[in-house]
Amino acid sequence: MIKKLIFALSFIMAITITAQKINDTDTVTAAAEKLRTAMISGEKSALESLILPELTYGHSGGHIDDDKEFVEKLVTKKSDFLTIDITNQTVQIVGNTAIVRHHFYATTADAGKAPGDVTLDILLVWAKVKNDWKLLARQAVKADKKK
Repeated sequence: MIKKLIFALSFIMAITITAQKINDTDTVTAAAEKLRTAMISGEKSALESLILPELTYGHSGGHIDDDKEFVEKLVTKKSDFLTIDITNQTVQIVGNTAIVRHHFYATTADAGKAPGDVTLDILLVWAKVKNDWKLLARQAVKADKKK
């Protein structure tokens, strides 16, 4: 009887953990989508609500922004995304950390310049803080435009 009870409890725990991972994957995917739209809008409160103060945001050219510089560039349109399309996204949950990879194609008009195109591969690291997922790190590398 005890063995059956232990087995049943173990089975229930496994289902609960799997369900939580699926829910976390959906929540991280939604957070990544909110980040995409906030980067286009440049809305300060939306951007700040998605990031941690310890944010390290790496650009494909090698420059690293902290949280304040990341937000300021988007709010002032120094970095101005007219469109952002994300494809081939994967989400991996490891404890309270989420690793998101995707292909990033954007049209930009940085600091009022004529529109340009950006094609990148992105790695995002999200940390779970209470019940919210916050961006902790991002790194971009230049990508093949054919992806």
